[in-house]
Amino acid sequence: MFEGRVALVTGGTRGIGAAITQCLVESGASVAAGYSRGKERADEFVQQFGDKGSNVSIHQGRVDDVNDCNRVVKEVMDRFGRVDFLVNNAGITVDKTVRKMSVDDWRQVLDVNLSGAFQMTKAVLEHMIERGSGRIVNISSVIGETGNVGQANYAASKAGLFGFTKSLALEMAQRGITVNCVAPGFIGTEMVAAIPEAALAKVVEKIPQRRLGKPEEVARVVRFLLEDDSSYITGAVYSINGGLDM
Repeated sequence: MFEGRVALVTGGTRGIGAAITQCLVESGASVAAGYSRGKERADEFVQQFGDKGSNVSIHQGRVDDVNDCNRVVKEVMDRFGRVDFLVNNAGITVDKTVRKMSVDDWRQVLDVNLSGAFQMTKAVLEHMIERGSGRIVNISSVIGETGNVGQANYAASKAGLFGFTKSLALEMAQRGITVNCVAPGFIGTEMVAAIPEAALAKVVEKIPQRRLGKPEEVARVVRFLLEDDSSYITGAVYSINGGLDM
C-alpha cells in the first residue's frame, strides 16, 4: 500500500505513536519515529520489527525546540530522501487545576502539544509543497472537545490543533497536501494507565461502549487518512472515543 512512501511520526516509539509506526510499517512504508527521551527503549522498539527494521529509523529530539525539529527532518531526508506523511503525535500532560497551575505548567504543555505540531509542520512543509503532495495528520484528543478538570492546559493545546488543522488545510488545499485531525478518547496507553484505578473506572462508566480504546484502532484511522484514496478528505476531525462525546 505505502511502498516507497516515508512517514515521520513524532512520539512514534510508544503508546498511540508506536501503534501508528507499526501499522504504517506493516503497510509498506518507511517510518522515522521521533522520541524525546529513553533511547534504550526506542532501540528496543526498532528491534521488534526484525527483517523490516531497515524501514524504521529513530530520531531523538524535542518538538518544542525548533532547532531539533529542523535537525530531525534533515536526518530523515538524509536517510530516506523524502517525507510523504507527517503525523504530529507527540504530547504531554501536566495536570493541575487552573488555580494551582503555574505559567510554566501552562507553557510546557502548549509548547509541546500545539507549538510542536506547528514547528514540525513548518520543517516539512516546503518539501511537500515542492513535491506537490503530502499528508499531515494531527493527533488531538476528546479532551479538546469536552474539557476536563485539571487539564485546562492539555484541553487548550488539543483544541488548538482543531483550528490549526482547518487553517492549514485551507492553505494547502490546492497544493496536493491534505491536513486532518484525529481525536482519540481514552485509549489503553501508559498515559491513561497512570490515572488512579478508581478514577479510571468512573471514566469507563461514562463511555457508551464501556471500554478503553486500543492504540491500533487509532492507528487504522490514521492509515486511512494517509491513503491515496483519501485525497478528498481535508480539514476533517475524526473522533475515536467509543461514543464519549456525542
